[in-house]
Amino acid sequence: MGLFTKKCIGVDIGAASIKLVEVSKFGKKKKLENYAEFQLPPTATSIKTFHGESLLLLSDEVSEILRAVFKKIKIRERKAVLSIPDFSTFFTTFTLPPMTESEIPQAVEFEARHHIPLPLSEVTFDWQIIEKEEVLPGVKLKILLVAVPNNVLKNYQRMATLAQLEVKGMEAEVFGLIRSTISKEKQHSPLCLVDIGWQSTTVSIVKRKRLQVSHSFDISGIGLTQKLSSALNISFMEAEKLKKEYGLDPHHENVSKVLLREINSLAADIEKVCQDFYQAEGIRVDDVIIAGGTANLFGLREYLSSRLRKNVQTANPFSAISYPKILEPRLKDLGPSFAVALGGAMWGVET
Repeated sequence: MGLFTKKCIGVDIGAASIKLVEVSKFGKKKKLENYAEFQLPPTATSIKTFHGESLLLLSDEVSEILRAVFKKIKIRERKAVLSIPDFSTFFTTFTLPPMTESEIPQAVEFEARHHIPLPLSEVTFDWQIIEKEEVLPGVKLKILLVAVPNNVLKNYQRMATLAQLEVKGMEAEVFGLIRSTISKEKQHSPLCLVDIGWQSTTVSIVKRKRLQVSHSFDISGIGLTQKLSSALNISFMEAEKLKKEYGLDPHHENVSKVLLREINSLAADIEKVCQDFYQAEGIRVDDVIIAGGTANLFGLREYLSSRLRKNVQTANPFSAISYPKILEPRLKDLGPSFAVALGGAMWGVET
């Protein structure tokens, strides 16, 4: 059986934690083999995933953590897909006039120079066709362009080498999220994916499982805690505990009132992204999936459903693969924060 079984690890290195998911594939069946999370203390200063404004991975520290985690939970597989934070990635879309298939790559590179805010020599970029319309004398195309600074990729590769990983691929977080969270029932519908991370939130529109637009906003897990700490004049750790314990519970108005100011700002951002997409494409987005470590904030899904008047669901990515049923309650709770790592692992066993 081992000759026909593929395995891969998805690695999601965030600002507050490092998450690993190991997935195997036999035939068409994908199975959860292992998962782990290394949580960085919220106030840690000795280990930082990203350094200052450069957003460069501190590869030595992270590789040490990965090696320790592999040893502790006995993961032997070393093939891995690494997720790159959306705030380190540049996304844009543009339309190309009718042309032949052979002309497309050169036209994309020409357009890329006008859309990427760095010299092309300093980035690695990729693109995909997200809309295609057959017209004379060729094909009218809508292109999604993704670019990552070379120094970011270089640091990830160094980290992987030090951790003794064989890199099968690197991708922006949003692509792992799309892969793991959109069910077959929803894959043809336009969706809004909201990934609320520790440092920022990414709001993306997806149609037929293809990314259409993606925007990053400042609201974040750490930002919510800092606002609570300042408003209540308590320590960061105390504020983090209250945030996790009470969330948007109206019975604890001193906490929920502060958090709601930020959540209303997030709701406004989501509304604007959806409205801009409607104005540009004439397509309404009625379904929202929330993911990331803050997605399980008490009352958040219900509040956003009411505020946005949309169908808001919390990501449940592990439902896409098989696992022991005894783990179901635990994996449902962990799902929103493990969606990116799982999506990476799922890609790895398909390639």
